[in-house]
Amino acid sequence: MNTVSGRRPGPGTVGRRGFLRAGGGVAAAAGLAPLLTACSGSDRSGTVRVVGVADQQKPIEELLALYRRSHPDDDFSTSFAPTDQVQTVVRTQLAGGNAPDLHVLFPGSGSAMSMVELARAGLLADLGGQAWTRKIPANFDAAYRHDGKTHLYSAGSSVIGTVYNKQTFAEAGVRPPRTWGQLLDVCARLKARGIVPIALGAGTPWVTQLITYALVPGAVYAKDPRFDEAMAAGRAHFRGSGWADAMGKYQELQRRGFFNANPNGTTFEQQTSLVATGKAAMAVQVSAVLTNYRQAAQSPDDLGMFPFPGGEDPERQWIPAGIVVGLGVSARSRNAARAKAFVEFLGRQENTNRWATAVSAIPFTRDASTRIDPVLADFLPIIDGGRAVPFMDQRWPNAEVQPAHFAAVQDLLAGKTDVDGALGQMDEAYGKTP
Repeated sequence: MNTVSGRRPGPGTVGRRGFLRAGGGVAAAAGLAPLLTACSGSDRSGTVRVVGVADQQKPIEELLALYRRSHPDDDFSTSFAPTDQVQTVVRTQLAGGNAPDLHVLFPGSGSAMSMVELARAGLLADLGGQAWTRKIPANFDAAYRHDGKTHLYSAGSSVIGTVYNKQTFAEAGVRPPRTWGQLLDVCARLKARGIVPIALGAGTPWVTQLITYALVPGAVYAKDPRFDEAMAAGRAHFRGSGWADAMGKYQELQRRGFFNANPNGTTFEQQTSLVATGKAAMAVQVSAVLTNYRQAAQSPDDLGMFPFPGGEDPERQWIPAGIVVGLGVSARSRNAARAKAFVEFLGRQENTNRWATAVSAIPFTRDASTRIDPVLADFLPIIDGGRAVPFMDQRWPNAEVQPAHFAAVQDLLAGKTDVDGALGQMDEAYGKTP
């Protein structure tokens, strides 16, 4: 899952994932030529060209500065832009053979710029000889590797939960809910005070998926941990599964008037502002965007985060925790050795810690030096208790399902379909040959 909107956010913004398909990429690349022209291909002069999404800017620039201290003769050029734009441009460049040396790459197989999609096409270099790759936990293998080869560097995982305004909660006399019933009660009390309970920026496509993803772990995987395998074998479908319960609760929140007016006309930036200023109390978001919310708030301490409850037993809460957007090396890079050397530097524990800290993620390996953002404290026991699952799209078989999910949720919010119809759209997309 990946994020980020049209306006370039500040450092640390999340660009949660490959939401646009490669189709239409040529036109988009032409429109974005002034933005990314400096990174339109690998440099024959030896300059390593790096293209990332906006949420990668802070960690990449900080770590490049450290790297250059010991590699003063290596030249790098960097460019960052919102996720949808970068993915469209880079995917087109990869297909055309003029990609940057080191570029944004999403885990798993759920988008047009995902690791599996590009690896299948032979567009990624193998990083498997690097020491850090031997520390990747087995349950994250599918996010980093394809056919036994490691193609993705990512610092670790982020979680989806509820970002909330502490001051707004305190003034309304409510506390973070731990059950679905408590959530509905808190939302009703906030609404009665004229406060938007949950800000929803569904006008930015990647935001549409977050509430579903927050609810599906408990509705689906807590009951059937092998649901993905059943889907792949054709024994299960979105329709008739716990996805219907999750999507039904999504619709219930709207029916009760717990979202802002016109969610489909509200952007990620507007959603962020609503919560940061206290006009809305909560937003379901990925932890990697906490930097954006903190920058928009009067004080970073005004904001907290808690697991979004979908059931009635807090001790059996399940959450989504997915590998964050990372980097891949182009298989056709003329500067592959230099690009790989920087990735190997990133793989050191202290640098993985630095990257994870910059995007409020949990490193894929931890040691005594690892410090987790305190706001994530309520999530760690759930993760360490084995009740976390990857973001759903990281196991989908093609790049068709994710945009179908976006469109289905927008149609549901607009009253153009019902839950069964929305899940039918997703089943149809899932069945397409990759």
